[in-house]
Amino acid sequence: MDKATLVEIGEKEGEELVRTLDDSGLDVVAAFWFYVSDSDTWRLFIASPTVDQEGPKAVYERIQNVLSEKGHEFRISLRDISVISPDHSLVKVLNSVIRTGPTPTISSIRFTHNTVNNVFIEDAYIYRMN
Repeated sequence: MDKATLVEIGEKEGEELVRTLDDSGLDVVAAFWFYVSDSDTWRLFIASPTVDQEGPKAVYERIQNVLSEKGHEFRISLRDISVISPDHSLVKVLNSVIRTGPTPTISSIRFTHNTVNNVFIEDAYIYRMN
């Protein structure tokens, strides 16, 4: 998903996907789009303790089930998503400067051109950071 695409569809669809994952019972503690400049793409990061408890494959399967059930409603695909542990370094870096409040809070925070703990964040769009 390129930069223009995030603006066009990604922000609203990402929010809807996070809400749908909440409704499905997945514990999403952090969710954000992150621009990966090396590949010139956006990735939707979903951080959940379920990654640590059951493994990333189980979380990908749950997300795929949600995407399949909602089918035509989402243009986001599994290839746009990365599931990570809440202990992942990127979550820790963002969490050190942004907190959105308890689940099921959804925020819309654009975080661009910042360096946090020696990590440059070119662009991020944050829904949740607990």
